[in-house]
Amino acid sequence: MEKVTLDVKGVNKGHYTPGILSNGLLFISGQLSLDMDTRRVAQGGVREHMKKALVNMGRVLKAAGLTSDNVVQCRIYVAGMENWDDINEEYAAFFGEHKPARLVVSTNELHFGCMVEIEAVAECPA
Repeated sequence: MEKVTLDVKGVNKGHYTPGILSNGLLFISGQLSLDMDTRRVAQGGVREHMKKALVNMGRVLKAAGLTSDNVVQCRIYVAGMENWDDINEEYAAFFGEHKPARLVVSTNELHFGCMVEIEAVAECPA
């Protein structure tokens, strides 16, 4: 097992690692819709929150030497399913033609008041 860490200015008090490489897979911890350097929650609606969470996931992928094309599964936690269309459109814009397996879970509340959290699994090329 190998930890994937990020060089960020913000202090994360959570007891976890942004990513773990194990047996050819990268497991990405939940990425909230907040700025990793300032720890400020994304401003605006669910689209901005989704974009920020995807950017954060992308930072973990990049730190592991991977891209969005390596993602095999995502779990998206969102505050309210009424935003599903917006979530889906931003997800499609991020991944393009690549369509990883996905689960969208509606939840009442996420940490810090974020509207979106994404966790993912990516495959590391041999």
